[in-house]
Amino acid sequence: MAAENGPSAGEYIVHHLTHLQNKPSTAVFDLSVFNLDSLFFSTALGVLVCWIFWQAARKATSGVPGRFQAAVEILVEMVESQAKGIVHNANSRKLVAPLALVVFVWIFMLNAMDLLPVDLLPFIWERIYGAAGGDPHHAYLRVVPTADLSISMGLSVSVLIVCLVYNVKIKGLGGWIHELFSAPFGAHPLLWPFNFAMQMIEFVAKTVSHGMRLFGNMYAGELIFLLIALMGGAWSLSATGIGLAIGHIIAGTAWAIFHILIITLQAFVFMMLTLVYIGQAHDKH
Repeated sequence: MAAENGPSAGEYIVHHLTHLQNKPSTAVFDLSVFNLDSLFFSTALGVLVCWIFWQAARKATSGVPGRFQAAVEILVEMVESQAKGIVHNANSRKLVAPLALVVFVWIFMLNAMDLLPVDLLPFIWERIYGAAGGDPHHAYLRVVPTADLSISMGLSVSVLIVCLVYNVKIKGLGGWIHELFSAPFGAHPLLWPFNFAMQMIEFVAKTVSHGMRLFGNMYAGELIFLLIALMGGAWSLSATGIGLAIGHIIAGTAWAIFHILIITLQAFVFMMLTLVYIGQAHDKH
């Protein structure tokens, strides 16, 4: 019956939450499997962000700025002021501040993909996939890269690598190793194993929470949009209950407006935590 009248609610959600992959996954953790949709949209939006900044730099003027330049300048000043308050090393800020700016804008763009109608790009991809000879029922596509755990954790691991580099750069390799074994409990040899264990737990906890916070919020937002879409689908299939149609429109509009705050806040939180973790890498214990 579901095959004749279309997918069930469960099949619809599963289809939309399945990635386009280079090959089927055979394990929970498989480094040979790539989510091609997440990689494509992440790369495309990254290139778009670089192009936006290049356009802003190319059209910058010392006179009265236009609206685009003014918006970019406000954004740059906001990130720079946050970086100054957290990372006190002026030389480090020459790299850290632009990095934080790119992180904020890039993640905002990745999150903003959630505002597109949930069936728009998957529908287009289904038609392209079918025209190329594939089975449209297996034309999977997810368009929100930050709702993919591999992307959000990849971003957080990248921040961890930057932090490790600054730990070595600021403190020296010997100084950082000494800190690993002497903080937070003290430099007594009997405390070295406990200090090292706490340092490792801190690095892991920061990285996992950094990525999981972004992933959890965006995954939940994507799922709510799918549930709202099902309200409209239920109304169109039943041809009764105008309340479902009205509820679909009201809920979709309200959640989209609220979600603008969520996608901005999550990008800002990720950027701020990036600055905090890099700032902590500069602190000597």
